[in-house]
Amino acid sequence: MERMREFISRMIAEGLAEEIFEPVSSVYEAPKLAFYRKKMLYFHNCDGHQCVMNAIYDRKSLSIALNIPEDRLVRTLATCTYSGKTHCAGKISFVPAKLSKIPVMKHFPKDAGRYLTSGVVFSAWDGMENASIHRLEVLDDTHLVGRIVEGRHTYKLLQQAKAAGQKLPIAIAIGAHPAVIFAACTRVPEGKEMAYAAEILGQDLPLCECPNGIRVPDAEIVLYGYMTAELHDEGPFVDISGTYDPVRMQPVIEIEGMACRPDFIYHGIVPAGAEHRMLMGAPYEPRIYQAVSNVTAVRDVFLTPGGAGYFHAVVQIKKMTEGDGKNVIMAAFSAHTSLKHVAVVDEDINIYDPHEVEFAIATRVRADQDMVIITGVRGSSLDPCRIGDGMNVKMGIDATMPLGHEDAFIRAGWNE
Repeated sequence: MERMREFISRMIAEGLAEEIFEPVSSVYEAPKLAFYRKKMLYFHNCDGHQCVMNAIYDRKSLSIALNIPEDRLVRTLATCTYSGKTHCAGKISFVPAKLSKIPVMKHFPKDAGRYLTSGVVFSAWDGMENASIHRLEVLDDTHLVGRIVEGRHTYKLLQQAKAAGQKLPIAIAIGAHPAVIFAACTRVPEGKEMAYAAEILGQDLPLCECPNGIRVPDAEIVLYGYMTAELHDEGPFVDISGTYDPVRMQPVIEIEGMACRPDFIYHGIVPAGAEHRMLMGAPYEPRIYQAVSNVTAVRDVFLTPGGAGYFHAVVQIKKMTEGDGKNVIMAAFSAHTSLKHVAVVDEDINIYDPHEVEFAIATRVRADQDMVIITGVRGSSLDPCRIGDGMNVKMGIDATMPLGHEDAFIRAGWNE
């Protein structure tokens, strides 16, 4: 199967990546370049190592990575059944861990320290496997502290291990193929992340076994160890909103071994940058599409850059009956619980153009009839205006034309 490095080569060949040969630092410099340059950056010398950032920075790069036409991404992913196949590909040889050998980045001045941001954390307990991305702060050469969100699958597996008086075995894959990373960022049935990646790739996915029994796909760097019951301060850290997430007590991870390609390519994701927002938001678009398809005829879904790629959605529908708009709003909120605001528009509105969406709101919305406000509901712990660790207010806007009155909304043009 294709690896991250072959994907990078394809992006370079298609003129979608910028190669940087001058030396750059992993402290602020590389993250700053990635934040402001909205394309893949391939550093040949980041603290003496190769490094890629903005690997999946927009829909075109995601389309290339998943080999799905850009205009069919959401619809195609919404039909997946998480039924791909994996197979055992042997064991990995490890050496003692030394995290300082990796150009782990410090992204912003107020960050608590250096953070692994692209590592896919694989864990397993009692026969159930999981893969997800967690930000991981480096404490020293053999210890990390990870933000493990309460209620998510990794958290639940950790609680089961703790209840049994044991540590949770984990492995961390850095520089995996983008399809693996995308699958790990997607809410799928528990234990189905790698089956989803295999289905997207259209081939069996080989998984290699670590000394602690955890299975991982091909990657530039693999770490293995255990998540413990010990807690340590984690943060501050810039998250999806571009603001600093607060300090929390989070689980400490003990790293026992590492395996690196001799010429490894480190993958870094700059917080609140284009790739972070793509990986946080784009996996939810098929989920919203699926939910809305149970309500009415859905055409497309977009989580907008202005909404941090995560908090704001625009849903394009073919309106069938009055009331569809409000039902779509409720379906979207149920599919993506961190969603804060959603606008529902007609087929003639280009949901990728913010001017078009604003036009729909300006000309097709009566606030007393077309807005839905939900108070006292759980939103995202990353929203700076949340109450506590997630309680918030949500708003939906039905910006669709009333059925039977479409003639009043015809826009002038030369193709009338």
